[in-house]
Amino acid sequence: MTLTELKYIVAVSREKHFGRAADACFVSQPTLSVAIKKLEDELGVTLFERGGTEIGVTAIGMQIVLQAQKVLEESASIKELARLGRDPLAGVLRVGVIHTIGPYLLPKLVPKQIERTPQMPLILQENFTVRLLELLRQGEIDCAIMALPLPDSGLSVLPLYDEDFVVAIPSQHPWASRKSISAEDLKQQNMLLLGSGHCFRDQVLEVCPELSRFAATSEGIQRTFEGSSLETIRHMVAAGIGITVMPASSVSSVDRSSKLLKYIKFDVPVPNRRVVLAWRKSFPRTVAIDALVQAVFHCGLEDVHMLDNLHEKERG
Repeated sequence: MTLTELKYIVAVSREKHFGRAADACFVSQPTLSVAIKKLEDELGVTLFERGGTEIGVTAIGMQIVLQAQKVLEESASIKELARLGRDPLAGVLRVGVIHTIGPYLLPKLVPKQIERTPQMPLILQENFTVRLLELLRQGEIDCAIMALPLPDSGLSVLPLYDEDFVVAIPSQHPWASRKSISAEDLKQQNMLLLGSGHCFRDQVLEVCPELSRFAATSEGIQRTFEGSSLETIRHMVAAGIGITVMPASSVSSVDRSSKLLKYIKFDVPVPNRRVVLAWRKSFPRTVAIDALVQAVFHCGLEDVHMLDNLHEKERG
């Protein structure tokens, strides 16, 4: 039994497909399939139900996959402990970030981190929250910048900042002169939302109850359009397709001066989200985590409320 084989079975369990699992592990499908069959023969059990369009995990297979995830996490900790013995700030820090934060935080974070800790380059990966949590548990990344709520995953979670949501409309929209908008108003409009899998979509539907109820109706489905990214949606709004809700960090001073778009605040209480940094409790390079946090706090993000005073209170 090898760590590579354990990595393969975790990937198949996640992807429910041998081809996609092989792609995720950067190996050919025959290589992955042979390795998994070898592990099944060694253990004397069947881990996966084959034959359908989607691979199923047997009952004993699920138990073994869960244990494999723990083993992979602990093996990653061994490497980190060795690195910690040399210099906790020396060497790369692997950071995940969700799609609705990365494009707006990273252009400011990377230069600030280089300035403050040049010996600690960042390896960055954008992905969905669910996928980043899996990569954390498997030790594939060291920490991740995400938005609450998160499932009870046993991770250490540190708040970074709160940011309000704003409504983006075409500059010629009848609401262009308004100072604020209520969530209930949104149900009268063609709404542009991110596609399924984006946590920001769920956050918008959750914090805007009227929009959430409306989107569940047949009329709402017809009048709700999906985009693959906030930037794609922003262009669609500018083209007059509809309106959308965006996090404050995605709206810079340059964006606010646009002749094509207007950004309007919500009525009180203003819907918002909390952005956090999460990492495995077993991750030994806490000094590196602290360095990343401090770099975030010195990024000078516009229209967000930094939560530096909550560090020690909410760490855990």
